[in-house]
Parts: sequence; C-alpha cells; structure tokens
Amino acid sequence: MENALRPTKAGPNSFNNVISAAANAIDIIPVDSAASLAGLFRERVQRTPDHIAYRFFDGANGQWRDSSWSTMAQQVARWQAALEQEDLTRGDRVAVMMRNCREWVMFEQAALGLDLVVVPLYTNDRPDNVAYIINDANIKLLLIEGTEQWQQLEPVLEYLQCCTRIVSLNVIDNFPVESRLVLAAGWLPDEGGELHSGSAGPGDLATIVYTSGTTGRPKGVMLSHHNILSNAFSSAQSFDIYREDTFLSFLPLSHALERTAGYYLPMMAGATVAYSRSIPQLADDLCTIRPSVIISVPRIFERMQSRITVQLDEKSTFARKLFMTAVNIGWQRFQWQQNRGAWRLSFLLWPVLKRLVANRIHQRLGGRVRVAVCGGAALPVNVAKTFIGLGLTLIQGYGMTEAGPVVSVNRQDDNDPASVGTPLNDVEVRIGADCELLVKGPGVMLGYWNLPNVTKDTVDADGWLHTGDQARIERDHIYITGRLKDIIVLANGEKVPPADMETAITTDPLFEHVMVIGEARPYLTALVVADAEQWKKLAMELNVDPDADNSLRNPKVHEVILTRIGNTLHDFPGYAQVRRIALLREQWTPENGMSTPSLKLRRQPIIDHYQQIIAQLYEGH
Repeated sequence: MENALRPTKAGPNSFNNVISAAANAIDIIPVDSAASLAGLFRERVQRTPDHIAYRFFDGANGQWRDSSWSTMAQQVARWQAALEQEDLTRGDRVAVMMRNCREWVMFEQAALGLDLVVVPLYTNDRPDNVAYIINDANIKLLLIEGTEQWQQLEPVLEYLQCCTRIVSLNVIDNFPVESRLVLAAGWLPDEGGELHSGSAGPGDLATIVYTSGTTGRPKGVMLSHHNILSNAFSSAQSFDIYREDTFLSFLPLSHALERTAGYYLPMMAGATVAYSRSIPQLADDLCTIRPSVIISVPRIFERMQSRITVQLDEKSTFARKLFMTAVNIGWQRFQWQQNRGAWRLSFLLWPVLKRLVANRIHQRLGGRVRVAVCGGAALPVNVAKTFIGLGLTLIQGYGMTEAGPVVSVNRQDDNDPASVGTPLNDVEVRIGADCELLVKGPGVMLGYWNLPNVTKDTVDADGWLHTGDQARIERDHIYITGRLKDIIVLANGEKVPPADMETAITTDPLFEHVMVIGEARPYLTALVVADAEQWKKLAMELNVDPDADNSLRNPKVHEVILTRIGNTLHDFPGYAQVRRIALLREQWTPENGMSTPSLKLRRQPIIDHYQQIIAQLYEGH
C-alpha cells in the first residue's frame, strides 16, 4: 500500500504481489537429498504427491487438464517398463525429439531412473543435423512426437543404423513400413511396476546437450547429474520460488535454459509447470494460465515491444505521451527502489499511470507475473526499460550450456538491466586475456562428447571455462561487452560488434532479421528480412507494390529503410553505420539452415547463400 504523500520503498516486486512468503511455502529440495536427477523426481513425489505438477491442453477434449506428482510417478513407471523391454544397458544414449509436454518429462525421468543418458533434439532442426547427432552420440532409441518429426527423419533413415527403436507418441499419417517404428500406445504397458531411481552417482553423465553452433557441427556438451542439480539449486537461491508458483513453459526443453530453469528448478521447488500450446498461441495461453513466473529469451519481449510500438503509432498523440510518461516515471521509480536515484514528486502520479497504462500491459501477461527471467541472448536495455518501467520485475541472466547453464543473474533488489547480474553463489568468475570472461563452478561441464582436444581448449587445466565472451566486472555485476570472434574489422581498421548492431536494428518492428556485413570491406552493409505486415504497410505508404520483385530494389524503399536503420544506430560510433542494404523475402529458419534452433543467426551459411547479393552491395568499391 503506497503512502498518499510519499511512497515507501516497496521494492521491485510490489507491482503485483500475488505470492508472499507469509502465505505460501518455500520447499526447495537440497542437492544432497536428491543426489541424482531421478532422485530429485522421487523426492518431489514423496514430498507433495497430490500437488499439481503439470498443466496441459487436452486437444481431444478442448480443455486444460492437470497431473499430480503421484500421477506422474505412475506414468514414469509405465515408460520404464517399456524401456526395460528394449536392448538397453546402463549408460546407453536415448533421444527425445518432441515439443514440450508431460510425456517429455515422463520419458526422460524413466530413462534417467534406468541410468540411461538422455539427448534432447530440437523438433525444427535440419535432417542432416539430427542424423549427425544421432550417430555421434550412438543413439539406441529415439522418441518422436509424430508425423512432422517422422517426415524430417525419412530422408536420413538409412544413415541411422545405430538407432534400433523409434517410438512415436502420436499416430503417423500413412503409417510407413519400418520395422524399428512403433506407436507409444502399443509400446507402453497398461501399468508399470515399481518406480526406479537408478544407481547413478552425482558425477555420472546424465545428458548430452548438443549446442547449435553458429558455425560448424554442433558439439555435445556432457553434463552430470550434479552439474544440473547444483545449477538449479543455486538458481533457486537467486529469487524465491514457491510451491504455489506457476511457470509457463514455451522455450523448447531441448534448450538448456528451459530444461534447468523451467523444468528442474520448478521440480526442485514443487511448483507447477503449464505447457503452452505453441508460440502463435502464447498470447492466449498467458491470459488463460496466468503464470507467476516466466522463463524467456529476449526475442519474446522484443516482439511484444514491437507490437506495442505499432499499436501506439495508430493511437493519438495524447495516448503515446501517456504511455511514455508511464514508462519514464516507472523507470525512475525503479531506479529509486534500487538506490540509484532520488525520490521525485512525479512518483505521486504512478497509481494513476499504473491503472491507465501499466495494468493493461500486465494483463497481456496474465496479470499475475511475479518475476520474468530473461536469458539466452542479450536483452536490449531499451526493451528492459519499457517493461520494468511498466512495473514488471524483469531480471536478466547469463549462461551457456557448458556452464550448466546459468552463470549469473540479477537479483530483484540489485537489478541492473545493463548487466547480466552477479554470479550464482557457488560460481566464480574472472576476466582473462583479451577481456574474456572465465567461469568456474560445479555446473561446468564434464567435457565435449568425443572431442577431448576441443574440451582442453575450452576448459583449462585449472578448471576455468573459457566462455568466448568479453566482459567487465563492476560491483560484482558482469557486463558483457562483446565476443572474441564476433567482431567486424573494416578495411580501415575500425572494429564494430555486429551482434550489438543487429540487436539495436531489430528494435524497429519493421525488421524481422538483420545481418551486418563488412569484414575487410570499406563500409558496412546489411541483409534485411522485413516483417511481413510491416513491409506491406511501408510499401503502401510509399505507393509500392509489396509483392512485386522490383519493390525490394526500389531506391525510395532503400532510402527509408537506411534512415530507419540509422535511427536505431544513433548510439554507435559514426563509422558503425550501414551504407547499403539488400532487402530479402526469405525468412531465416533452422529448416533452411540460416538460424540455429535457438534462433541465433548462422553467419557463414547466410554469407554463403547470399554471396552474389553481398558482392553487388560492394560493386564499384
């Protein structure tokens, strides 16, 4: 409750305090009590058997349904009984290629309880990449979702001789003749036996997570049970998680951030996880599920901000000014709460601005979000400012699969959005040669699968993980300043960070994808993929046919786009400006090899694909 004259420092969580320590339970399972990931599941089942573990949408009945921890244990036992009928031995690798669902968890927990090693696969990865991973890890059994995944596998089936069993969760259209393929409905017994928790020790291999590298083949990161457990436990010490919390899961479980922070962390805390139906339905699911915790990547908030910007452009000048006033006063309020600014008389306007502006944005997230954790890529400060200014507790973290994956996170009472936070309690960091961030802690991987020499190059003899990211450390906060290898050196010797520029450019809702070019060139250019709706709107404003091929090369269009790009780069040095652009229609997706499954640009494949267009951008120079 705010004071009528001068508000007290209610703290960054005060916007929508739907869960409080006084009314709800903190029930974190310690690492030693769990011992292994399968042990963590068993301990959770024993502690809160009747609590809701998972919420999912039942398409057949068109409604949301719940599963308790005891129900999950019964189902895991069924999956274990089925796996025990296969020719599998301790340490064998099994893979899962499905979207997030209860069955993903059932399968993994069943496998871990039998001392098998689980390899997650992205559902939208390229067939050749999937084949490489299956063969590299010598996968014995693969669980797929259904028709879509089977169609991805068909072109490479002949190369998957190591995989002796393929189980499909759902019926496959025009069911093929393939001796290795079975449907889960017939493969699973009606009932399981006793739930097994395995004999794996903390240091034993639990999973191999293949990093979707932006260059070359993916590398298999080997993580032990203790790597993941310790990382989840330390993450749980960074902000309060209650049994009454609800997480909305929409990042793929094959992504290390979602698997640790959106799966094992809520299991450790006894919270409920609800599975979003899909990214296109995410907005509806947020309003239906009304989560209290969100684990996200920056792109989700960037797109949300872009939609807000587009909608504001269609409103009155007064509405736009009201929105910006709410953001600015909310941000100043946040800075004051963080002891980085003074109290202002304008803060007395916040209750009105909250009701007129901020509440509407919070309702888009369901109206109950207590904390939103953002990681996986850099969160633009202007995006953070918008949502934090509107009262959302948005905290950025940093990590990499090789670190378990979380390295650092901003605390709610010490939140600097320009940083990636302070290290987890049991993580050490320091700055090495060339300003490289080095990390040491219990989450650091066992190594890369089948790549001992690469492992030695990444984790040195003293146990320091070389991240490849450049950083500085101030007041214990880590500030990422660049990548050792992701620097463009222009022909005149000037250096620019392409990823930072691309992040800035895509804050404009017109731009869906951008890649800056310029290595050893006289100036910078960019390949630009426009958002379909925004492109049509711009083309109509310029009296250009958006569907005509020559519209992409229209000088008037290019002039406007270069101006808009320049506006997004106003904080960069004068030489870090884009001089020419190529406007493209083709989306950059994992399917066509232009991006990784975690939506990072694959720079070299893009350059190779558009080499003729890039050459034209430098003709005459």
